[in-house]
Amino acid sequence: MTSIQPIVSTPDLPRLRAFYQAVLGATQTVRVPDEGPEFYIELRIGTTALGLVSEKDTEIGAPVRIILSAEVEDVDALLPVVESAGGTVPGRPGDMPWGQRVAHVLDPDGNMLNLTRQI
Repeated sequence: MTSIQPIVSTPDLPRLRAFYQAVLGATQTVRVPDEGPEFYIELRIGTTALGLVSEKDTEIGAPVRIILSAEVEDVDALLPVVESAGGTVPGRPGDMPWGQRVAHVLDPDGNMLNLTRQI
């Protein structure tokens, strides 16, 4: 069986962890190393694992190559949470012809995160 796990590189691991905890209710399940400065953590979001790795030289705001997408309870209600957690909401959410309400937001590092809800 093959599986895939997204791992996001960041120059500020504590800031990015706090964002995903606030916006998506993520819980930390792994920390490497156990003590001292964190290098890698794993967050559990529903049944998915998201890795965050501390890389001080990570360029933030670089062109987006990967988009994370999360099914949420209420797209519109999360937009103020995104902003208060350090993210950006560049535009209003919209209802898509394929039956989803979608908001394209950016995490504090400029990574795109789609907040989606079936309508």
